[in-house]
Order: sequence, then structure tokens, then C-alpha cells
Amino acid sequence: MNFINVNDDYSLSIQTIEKPLLAPDECLIKVAAIGVNRADLLQRQGKYPAPNGESTILGLEVCGTIVAIGSSVNPSNFKTGSLIFCLVPGGGYAEYVKVKAEHLLPLPKDFTVIEGAAIAEVFLTAYQSLFLLGDIKSIIHDKKKVNKQCHVLIHAGASGVGTAAIQLAKALGCNVTVTAGSDTKVKACLSLGADHAINYHKNDFVLWSKEHYRNGYDVILDVVGGNYLQKNIAVCALDGCIVMLAMLGGRYSDPVDIAKLLSKRITIKASTLRNRSDDYKSALIKAFKNDFMSLLADKKIKPVIDTCYAWQKVEQAHDKLQSNQTIGKVVLTLP
Repeated sequence: MNFINVNDDYSLSIQTIEKPLLAPDECLIKVAAIGVNRADLLQRQGKYPAPNGESTILGLEVCGTIVAIGSSVNPSNFKTGSLIFCLVPGGGYAEYVKVKAEHLLPLPKDFTVIEGAAIAEVFLTAYQSLFLLGDIKSIIHDKKKVNKQCHVLIHAGASGVGTAAIQLAKALGCNVTVTAGSDTKVKACLSLGADHAINYHKNDFVLWSKEHYRNGYDVILDVVGGNYLQKNIAVCALDGCIVMLAMLGGRYSDPVDIAKLLSKRITIKASTLRNRSDDYKSALIKAFKNDFMSLLADKKIKPVIDTCYAWQKVEQAHDKLQSNQTIGKVVLTLP
């Protein structure tokens, strides 16, 4: 099969390798489209290696067709010829990829394979962040007792994860504020249902938030890191939760006001998804499917696609994502 290789000079080229061999609990997918993620850019640069034992080929999410099933996979659940989308721990930048059967999700009717390739990583990351880490259901339940809304702050609201998180939070009736880096991105976030969107080049989100939400945000999703940590602490609510997903703004934060952390009883959680166990991912996918698959099938929530490239133009796709000018996902398609 063909796959996209990272060369010694970090350039990318299409080369040939053997198809992956299936374990009994896996399915083989003929890939039609691939979601491009920042993790791919980092892995290409040698900064984010694949977990031990996983494929070193780039790619964390695909959409395609089941062409073979392992010996222990129930054929009534997963049939050859079925269109699916899924997370993979690596190996997505290839014509074929093997996937745990429990990690497969059926592509809803009327969804294109391009849309399918833009769902798994961002929606499952957003779901994990809001529901498993942020415990948003419990917060909403407690707020309803006193006739209050759950307030959520989402940084990088126009990113793939940001656009997904906006929709999930709004589906539960939360009040959502986002930050974004341009007026165009602000408009895009508002069109997805965000209640407020702040262009951080024009307004300090800390000052804005203190003026409009004196009690702060119950859940904050942060992909920026760096000195945003202290800013998040400043606008976090009493007993609030800060969920850290990336460090686009830097690895270290200085200063951090520990007194504020203590007095506000703030919880900070940090997580990636790729290196989670197969059982964890299976449970996450099952929970997302139960909570949101019907909304997805009805397109009441949907992936946001910025640009689509033929996979021969993968370097252009990476450059596009690296430019920070995208709204939603960049997708590669295979012939």
C-alpha cells in the first residue's frame, strides 16, 4: 500500500509499505479521507513520537470503508463494505489502516467521507474535556438547582476542538464564551452558537470577563498553555475546572498565583487522548455515541471544514494548518 513518509529532512513523500496485519479484534479500513491535526505537525518535526507499539506513520483519524474484519469481531456489528469514521493511534496517512473494532463509529447517512474524517479527533477530545475531565453534567445539574447557567470559556474557539466544544456545550444549554484571533474567526464562532466571542488581539479576555462575568467560568478549555494559565485562574469560578489540552503558547507558565488556586478551590486537569488505553478510548467512544450520535446524525452538531486537499498535497495542508488561519478542520482525500 501507499503511505505518506516523513523523510530525513522532515519533508513528506508517498512511499510503499506492506498492509498492516490484523489482530483478532481489529478491522482493516480502506482510507478515503484523513483528518489533519497539529499532532501530525509535531510528530513530523520529531516532537511527538508515536506511543510504544503503535504505527509510526502519521495520522490520528480517518474515514473509510471496512474491507476485512478480525477473527473475533462480531460480523453483525461490523460488516465489510460499511462506511466508518474513527480514531487511530497512528497510521492514518495510508491507503489502509487497522483499527480496534470497538473504536469504529458508523458514518451517518448523508455525511461525506470528508465530513467523516473531521469528526473523531475533535469531537472526542472536546467530549472528553467537557464531560470526563470538566464534569460538565454535574455542574449543569447543580446550577439548575439555583436557576443558573453553566458558563464555559473555550480558547481557540475557531480550532477544530474549539468548534466541536462550542456545539457540545451549547447542546447542553451552557453559556459559551470563546477567544479567537481574528474578526472572521469571531464571526464563525458566533455562527456556531457561542454567546460571546473575543478577538484577543483587540480585547483582553481577562478584563472583558471580569466586567461581564464577575463570578467567572465553571469550565475553561485551554490549548494555549504558557502564561494563559494565570489568566485562566483569574477568570475561573469558585470550584471551577481548567482543562489543559495543549501548549501552543508555551510549555512553562510564570508566575502562577497559588493563593488564587487555593481560595477559588480550582481544579486543573491536563490530558492528551492519543496515549490513553484502548479500554479508555472504547468507553469514551461509547459514551459519546450514547450522548451525541443522534444529534450528529441529524446534523444538529457537525464538523467544520476549512480546506480539503488531495493527499499528494499533504505539505500544503500542513502549511495551511501551521498558518493559524484555519477555521475548523483541514482534510486530506485519497483517490
